[in-house]
Amino acid sequence: MTRDDTVRASIDIGSNSILLLALGGDFKPILNEARVTGLGRDLDSTGKFSKEAMEESRDAFKFYHSLCLEKSIDPSSVIVTATEASRVASNSKDFFEEIKNDFGFKVKIISGEAEAYYSTLGVLADKKIKEEFITIMDIGGASTELIRVNTKTRKIITSFSMPIGVVRLNSWLKDGLRDEKRDQVFEQYSNQLGEVSCSRVYCVAGTMTSVGNMYLGHREFVESDVHGLLIEYKEISSLFSRYKSIEPASILKEFPFLGKRASTIQSGLYLANSLLSLIRCREAYISTFGLRYGTILAGGIEDGFIFKNQSI
Repeated sequence: MTRDDTVRASIDIGSNSILLLALGGDFKPILNEARVTGLGRDLDSTGKFSKEAMEESRDAFKFYHSLCLEKSIDPSSVIVTATEASRVASNSKDFFEEIKNDFGFKVKIISGEAEAYYSTLGVLADKKIKEEFITIMDIGGASTELIRVNTKTRKIITSFSMPIGVVRLNSWLKDGLRDEKRDQVFEQYSNQLGEVSCSRVYCVAGTMTSVGNMYLGHREFVESDVHGLLIEYKEISSLFSRYKSIEPASILKEFPFLGKRASTIQSGLYLANSLLSLIRCREAYISTFGLRYGTILAGGIEDGFIFKNQSI
């Protein structure tokens, strides 16, 4: 990204949340918003976005549209990406066509490979990273990506996307299948998980940034405190043990910043605890950079990264 006065913006449509980021030429956030809409809820059982989830997501787009106009950002210039839930939902393309017509946002459904590539670009914008090889973990709503990258060459050594995330885990828990489904996914990807084993994992996305803020005991989200935070695995395990049996309403009362994410944070802690143990990780580095930063740095999405050419 060149150092000029141009404002660039991106939106990341995930299975649990929709995120807006706008950066000035100095790489400083002008807008940094998150709305939890649960777009991927019940997706495994229905195969499509629910009416309620689409209405909540539409409200988020409407709000983001107004914010962009306030900052003189043309909505059609915003880089908008959609990930796992949108790759699965049979009605995603129709829904995003409506969003384009109503608000001007042009949504591109991207592949798992694209998620890895652009998330890596975002993470590597962090000048504090000195290791030559790092593993990046992105826990989402419907999927979790793990990426092994050479930071010097910026070459991705291996990456894969597993069909497990906090929204899916909530659904599996409701059906009494959480442990069984988790073990099936981990078994399916056992070889790949062995390839990303590491002592430190770099964590991006809302679940782990929220875990970092909980670890600090903040009631409000303080991004400057969370970015670059190191948490030992035993502390994440302790957080999971502490909150695994507490009602989401009680968690929300203790950590108001979670908002609707309070309903999925237990699943996030459950998955983080399981994965870090499995890849023998001793500590987690929390990064608030990621996909949104990466797409802005790249200036757009390469055609080869569009999922089955489903560009809207």
